Amino acid sequence: MKLMMRYLLRYKKLLLANFLCVFGFILIELGLPTLLAQMIDGGIADNNPSEIYRTGGLMVVVVVVGIVLNILLGLIGAKMTTNVIRDIRDDLFEKMQTFSHTEYEKLGVSSLITRTTNDPYQIMLFLGMVLRTGFMTPMMFIASLYLVMRTSPNLSLTVLIALPFLLIGVVVVAKISAPLSDRQQKNLDKINSILRENLSGLRVIRAFVNEDHEEKRFQKVNDEYTSSSKKLFKLMVSAQPGFFFLFNIVMVVVIWLGARQIGAGTLQVGNLIAFIEYIFHALFSFMMFATVFMSYPRASVSARRIEEAFATEPLITSPVNGVTETKTHGEVVFNHVTFAYPGHTEQPVIRDVSFTASPGETVAFIGSTGSGKSTLIQLLPRFFDVTSGEITIDGVDVKEYKLDALRKKIGYIPQKATLFTGTIEENLRQGKIDATPEELDAAIDIAQAKEFIMEKPGQLQEELAEGGSNFSGGQKQRLAIARAIIRRPDIYVFDDSFSALDYQTDAILRARLKEVTLQSTVFIVAQRVSTIMQADRIIVLNEGEVAGIGSHRELLETCPLYYDIASSQLTEEELA
Repeated sequence: MKLMMRYLLRYKKLLLANFLCVFGFILIELGLPTLLAQMIDGGIADNNPSEIYRTGGLMVVVVVVGIVLNILLGLIGAKMTTNVIRDIRDDLFEKMQTFSHTEYEKLGVSSLITRTTNDPYQIMLFLGMVLRTGFMTPMMFIASLYLVMRTSPNLSLTVLIALPFLLIGVVVVAKISAPLSDRQQKNLDKINSILRENLSGLRVIRAFVNEDHEEKRFQKVNDEYTSSSKKLFKLMVSAQPGFFFLFNIVMVVVIWLGARQIGAGTLQVGNLIAFIEYIFHALFSFMMFATVFMSYPRASVSARRIEEAFATEPLITSPVNGVTETKTHGEVVFNHVTFAYPGHTEQPVIRDVSFTASPGETVAFIGSTGSGKSTLIQLLPRFFDVTSGEITIDGVDVKEYKLDALRKKIGYIPQKATLFTGTIEENLRQGKIDATPEELDAAIDIAQAKEFIMEKPGQLQEELAEGGSNFSGGQKQRLAIARAIIRRPDIYVFDDSFSALDYQTDAILRARLKEVTLQSTVFIVAQRVSTIMQADRIIVLNEGEVAGIGSHRELLETCPLYYDIASSQLTEEELA
C-alpha cells in the first residue's frame, strides 16, 4: 500500500476533490431515505399535499446533485489512476535504465516486462475501486450504522449479529487469494519468457521442426496460469453470493420484526422503509469494502514485485562527482585485469590481462570461442566492473568517470547488430542526435551502407521492422558501424562486427575506417585472421589469459596458438 499511497499523494488536489465528492455523495445517498421517510410519515400518512410536493422537490434536487457528484467521482478517479500508473511505468523504466547486466539476469527480462505492463495494470484496477468505493464505503457504513441504531435500536441488533460472519468471510478470502495471486503473476512471467524466446528464435524452431515441442511447452505454462486464475476467480465469485445470502437473511428478519413493531404501533411505516434503506447501504457498503479488501492481495503482490525492482540497487553506478573531461583522448591501459561474473568469483573468465593502447593504434583480439574476447572489451564501457586490477582511459580509472561521459568516449558495435523500430535515419541518430545531413551521408558512405540505403524506396526514411528483420545481417552490421562512426568517439570497439560481411566489403570498409580513426584508439574482436592482419598489435587469448601479444608476423613465429588459428584460415602463401 505504501507504493500506491506514495504515488497517489503526488495528486493531493485531485485526492481532496475525490474525498469531497465521496462525502457529498454519502450525504445524498443517506439523505434520500430520510426525505422519503418524511414524505411517507409527514405527507402521505397525514394527507398533506404541500409536504409531499416540498419533499419530492428536494428529492429531485438531491438526485440531480448525486448524479453530478457520481460523474465527477468517476472522472477524478479515472484521471488519478491513469496518472499514477503512467508515473509508475515511467519511474520503473527509468530505474531499469540504470541496471547492469547482472540486475537484468537477477530479475529476468520477461519478469521486468510483466512488472512494467501487467503489474501496474493490476494496481490501476485496485486503485479504481479504492477511489470510487474504497474511500466511500467505510464512511457510508459508519454513517448508515449510526442512522440504523438511531432509527430503531432493537432492529439494529440483526445487523450487529451479521457483521462478525461477514468479517470472518472477508479475512478468509483475502488470506487464500494472496498466494494464488502471487502464483498467477509468476506464471505470467513464464508465459512472457517462453513467448519472447519463441518469437526471437522462430527460425531456429522451424529449422529443427520443433513447433509441436514449443506448443506443448507453452501450453503447459499457460495451463498452470489458467489453473491459478480459475482458483482465484472462483474464490472471488463465490464470495459475493455468500454475502448476498447473508444480506437477504438480514433483510427478511428486519422486515418481519419491523412489521410486528408497526402492528404494535411502536414503529412508523416511513421509518421502517428508511431503516431498510439504511441497512441496505450499511450492508452493501460493507460488501463493497469487502470486495476492495479481497482485491488488495492481488494488487499487493503486483506492488511488491514493482517495489522489488525499485529496491534493486545497480552494481554499476555513476560517481556523484565523476570525471567528465580529460586532457588526452583515447589512451587505454589494462593493468592486471581479472574479472569473474558476480557470484562466481572462484571462476574468473579474464585472468591478469595487461596491455596499453594509444590513439592511432589498432589493437585486435583473437582466440577460440569462450576465450573471453567479448567479455574483455565489455569492461571498457563498464557493462561489467573488473574484479581486480584496473582499467584507465586517459589516465583515469573507468570507475571514476561519469557513466555517460565514459560511454560517450566509446563507439561500441556489438556482436549482434541491434537496431530499433523506426527509420534508418532515426537509428543512425542514436549515435549522435544532432548529426547533420553531411555527417549522416559521410558515415553511411564509410560504412559501405550508402548503396543499399539509396536502393530502398524511402532511402534514409525507410522503416525498419522490429530488430531490423527486414534487412540482412551484413546490412544491419554496416548500419551499426555507421551509427558509431557518426559519434566520432575517442575509442572504437568492434566486437566481431565484420563477421557478416563478405571479404571484399570487409576490406573496403576497414580501409575507409582508417580515414576517421587516425586519432582514435581502435579495438577489434574477430574470428577471421584476415580481418586483423593489419592491426598494430594482436592479443591472443586462451581461456581468459593472454597467450601472445604482437603483430601478425611476430605471432606467427612466437605464438603456436595463433599459428594454429592462422593456418586453419590462410593459405601457405599467406602464411609465408
